Amino acid sequence: MDDISQVEYDYRQHDRLWRRVAPSMMPYPEVPQPAGEGAPAAGTAPGMGPMAAGGMTSGASAAGTGLGTAGTPETAEERLPGAVSDPCCMGSAARDDLAVLEGFRDQETADRHYYRAMLRTAPPAARPVLRDLMARKQAHSRYLGTLSYLITGQCRPEIVDCQRIYVGNWCPALRQRYHEEACAGFNYLRAAEGTTDPCLQKAYRRLSEESYQQSEWITELLEKALSTSCGRPGMGV
Repeated sequence: MDDISQVEYDYRQHDRLWRRVAPSMMPYPEVPQPAGEGAPAAGTAPGMGPMAAGGMTSGASAAGTGLGTAGTPETAEERLPGAVSDPCCMGSAARDDLAVLEGFRDQETADRHYYRAMLRTAPPAARPVLRDLMARKQAHSRYLGTLSYLITGQCRPEIVDCQRIYVGNWCPALRQRYHEEACAGFNYLRAAEGTTDPCLQKAYRRLSEESYQQSEWITELLEKALSTSCGRPGMGV
């Protein structure tokens, strides 16, 4: 191999290296080329096209190299279709709040089963509202499960408590559910203020509004119950 081909080979190696680690830098001096092959522009390494010479973006330079945008090795999760190393939403900031999110999901699941128990002994006029509450709780649980998957890429099943539920008298049961729903609205709002992930903030605010709305549904049921009688005997279900 002559001297010129050896120089060309070495520069091609450097070209690949700099495309990965510093695509915007131009470390190459002007290199003489053999006659007839066309010399590159000053400061451009042999084999570098206009995009490389003008400064390729870091995201494009990392594509297909097995490296992240910061030059670090990609994980198997980051190589999945649509995955990025640290997205602006549902990324590392949301992962810090994952335990809180999963706690909310477990509570929504438990609330749904409690409303199912209430449905068995509720007055007929209250049953449509309880069914709406059950449907809303199931929707919340599924929504929170989706958020968890966006953050982790892993499916987590619902955790169901199979213990026997004792509802008790109707009016005290409604009073308890009112406080549960109002506190859920407050806790969702507090969680929204405590996270730095903008998409998780929006999700928590939505859940907070719906929880406060559910507390109003309970208030309406309690208002009707107080106007008649609240002395129904408690039953275990």
